Amino acid sequence: MEIIYWFVVGALFIISFVGLIYPIIPSVVFLVGGFIAYGFLFSFEPFGPLFWTIQGLLFVLLFAADYLANYVGLKKFGGSRAGVWGSTIGILIGPFVIPVFGIIIGPFLGAFLGELLFNKRSVKDAGMAGVGSVVGFVSSVVTKGFLQFIMILYFFIIVL
Repeated sequence: MEIIYWFVVGALFIISFVGLIYPIIPSVVFLVGGFIAYGFLFSFEPFGPLFWTIQGLLFVLLFAADYLANYVGLKKFGGSRAGVWGSTIGILIGPFVIPVFGIIIGPFLGAFLGELLFNKRSVKDAGMAGVGSVVGFVSSVVTKGFLQFIMILYFFIIVL
């Protein structure tokens, strides 16, 4: 039975990484779900206040990294609020409309169209905002992946 329990915890952790590529999947929920599943299936004893404090801080960093990386990427390349909204919509829709490449094309196209249609920017400026959106998204995925890895590593240090 223990193998099945570890499979459940591991599956939740893996799904949290899939959520980096498919942002509609709430990565953090599955990550924390893995911790809670371990607690219910095995024991909450290893999880003291220090564990939850560190994980909570990393949890906040995950959200901050997600927002800031996209925002800074877009702003650095001349994007505006319309580009941020377009990029966000593109990130959510892109992977489902265009499998595999939609994760890159979606945010680019969303920011591009947001800037072009709502801010009446030139094609060149809207394209730069699209590039900024992709740069922000990729840096966000890398940063969040690293933070999630640290959270899971700390979890295993505590429980093993």
